Amino acid sequence: MKLIAAVDKNWAIGHKDSLLVSIPEDQKRFRSITTGHTVVLGRKTLAGFPNGLPLKNRTNIILSANPEFSVRGDNAYIVRSEQELFTKLKELDSDDVYIIGGGTLYKMMEPYCDEAIITYLDYSYQADTYFPNLDEMDKWEMVEESEEQTYFSLEFYYRTYKNRAVKPLP
Repeated sequence: MKLIAAVDKNWAIGHKDSLLVSIPEDQKRFRSITTGHTVVLGRKTLAGFPNGLPLKNRTNIILSANPEFSVRGDNAYIVRSEQELFTKLKELDSDDVYIIGGGTLYKMMEPYCDEAIITYLDYSYQADTYFPNLDEMDKWEMVEESEEQTYFSLEFYYRTYKNRAVKPLP
């Protein structure tokens, strides 16, 4: 499984249930990486998508403990607990699964992922939601970093991290 996220200098990913910034080139890259695969996300992340609909051309697994929560779309499955999510994930090819947010889900799934695809924003935003800081974790190693990219005055980098101590799903 892989984590995929855009983080700022403080590993922040969001503020008030929204992304910190939308970079068209990065959104296109996200689409190209995840299309045709399974994405795992939380209810709040789904709510931030256009019209609150699951992503097209992907199998969407949405974690929500709220029994009232439902989702439109034939490419979406709701799981109601961490254990139900693990059971569903064990049925899938782990190389086909991308964890796409939010903060709680990233923190929960980080130990079970072998790779993290990070867009590193060279800026500090006001934020209330964070990604685990992989640079501070001995088991994670950055193995690739792109040349500097720019979006107006914002500099950013595409980074790939590998987890040397992946845990099996419980």
